[in-house]
Amino acid sequence: MKKSSVIAGFALAFVVSVYAEAAEVRVLAGSAIAPALNEVAQQFERKTGHKVVIDYGILEVIRRKIDAGEAFDLYIIGEGSIDDLTKQGRIARDTRILVARVGMAVAVRSGAPKPDISSVEAFKLTLLNARSITYPPKGAVGVHLAKVFDGLGISEQMKGKIRPLQTVELVPQAVSGGEAELGFAPSTVLKAGSGIDIVGSFPDQLQTYIVYVSAVGATAKQPDAALELLKYLATPDAITVMKAKGFEPGARK
Repeated sequence: MKKSSVIAGFALAFVVSVYAEAAEVRVLAGSAIAPALNEVAQQFERKTGHKVVIDYGILEVIRRKIDAGEAFDLYIIGEGSIDDLTKQGRIARDTRILVARVGMAVAVRSGAPKPDISSVEAFKLTLLNARSITYPPKGAVGVHLAKVFDGLGISEQMKGKIRPLQTVELVPQAVSGGEAELGFAPSTVLKAGSGIDIVGSFPDQLQTYIVYVSAVGATAKQPDAALELLKYLATPDAITVMKAKGFEPGARK
């Protein structure tokens, strides 16, 4: 009986010790990485006892939070935004790593005919023939599409077709619900959606990639736990999840 009590005491002490060291890691992340990061974060929580709280946002939202000086323990965002943080001295030295990249794709409602987007000219005709299209204009895909429309000389023709959204996660829902004929988003967002069929990726000449980079914040409240999570992103388990969700781990433009 005495031996059992001692063992129980050690077990309790171990549990208390683990949870005493557990931290809440605040993460700012780009919306398109959510399908993979949510799963990776859950794995990390189970392995370490830490809690991961993720604040997702499209490009404009991320920039607004950065400009407002909002502090995070870890950033997993587009390379351009990380560059801005580095210039501002808000990144901890020697903690920056390349995570993964994802390209842009097109979707239609499940069962609908898939238009031809196999070439620049086909892509242009598909846009001109579409009754309506949807995406978040202030997100990475929207910023890129504005350049594509301008380059193709069809900016004016497209204005009346756009059904704007606040976040990229709403694209699959808007397409499946019939709010728009075509949906544009990072391929991983469309892959995670339901009620839609992915037509394909943008033609190579019109494609762009969100390159996700991670770094620990210079003013992180939980720098050690944040560094643990950053290192976990490069483990085989995390990379397996990234690939399964459609990301290209460690790839640049």
